Amino acid sequence: MVTPTPLMQLVAGVWGFKTLAAGVDLGLFTRLAGGRTLTVEQAAAEFGLPDRPADLLLAACASLGLLEKAGDGYRNTELAEQFLVEGRPYYFGAQIRYSDLRTYLPWHRIGDALRTDRPLTWDPESQQSMFDTEDPLMLAQFWDAMYSTSSFTASALADAYDFSAYRRLLDVGGGAGAFPIELCRRLPELRATVLDLPHVCVRARERIAEAGLTDRIDAVPGDFLADPVLPDGHDVILLSMILHDWDEPTNRALLARCHEALPPGGAVVVCELLLNDERTGPPEAALMGMNMLVETEGGRNYSAAEYGVWLTDAGFVDVRTVPFDAPGANGAVVARRP
Repeated sequence: MVTPTPLMQLVAGVWGFKTLAAGVDLGLFTRLAGGRTLTVEQAAAEFGLPDRPADLLLAACASLGLLEKAGDGYRNTELAEQFLVEGRPYYFGAQIRYSDLRTYLPWHRIGDALRTDRPLTWDPESQQSMFDTEDPLMLAQFWDAMYSTSSFTASALADAYDFSAYRRLLDVGGGAGAFPIELCRRLPELRATVLDLPHVCVRARERIAEAGLTDRIDAVPGDFLADPVLPDGHDVILLSMILHDWDEPTNRALLARCHEALPPGGAVVVCELLLNDERTGPPEAALMGMNMLVETEGGRNYSAAEYGVWLTDAGFVDVRTVPFDAPGANGAVVARRP
């Protein structure tokens, strides 16, 4: 029998996210690191909460798979221990904080975006892009959020696709360098370049230095949309979580420049949340597409088949899709310049 229960679960989705965000904001999961447990009474005292809110928060976090009971107390699940404890290699809290502070409220006006086909997080009439802002805190939060999402996504990509045949990687729009850092840690023969806007390269150099990889990864200022050519001297080009920001003509032009910049035998790797060919899911890709309506002028999520057509038209061959599971992508479309 069909019931409205699935609709109520969608309604409750926002409650789940806000519960997660509250836990991260309080530092709940970091306080419980290493197997520590807290009872309701202890949590109330430690976080300065009345007993009722403390009880409701711990129960809700347990219901979401973030905490589990241990005697009379609660402790982190493996999910929270790995990804919600500050300082862990793949800490995801920066993405949660950014989404809560910067993305959540504009989504309240999604109807405006649907009617006008205009982004809600910045004003195209007064700004060239969402990065054209004098708010350094917003930019720092954005790049930390992208790094948070990209680090584990890079790890999943490295597990799914073998980069060992390549010696020089160009990460187009590489942000703070999460992908090159992860890949270079695994592959001692690989060197990499991050291509991004000047202020982004500053943050990338900081992350690269923290990783101890300044001798193998550099950050080159540039605008991959405006520059007529991409830097040469690389045998693999990565476009990770980039093409969903732009419309088809922009993406086709960028792929053509990738083809021009690669030597024969060089590869391009398009790493994205891919829609299925029928454009019916999966939800994480389709909903990211809705988020592009909120965040961009022309972005949307595309299918592997669409990317395959564009790559073939740009002159690439041997197009194939490599599936994997990660927060920032569910697959990579890979192609080779003949």
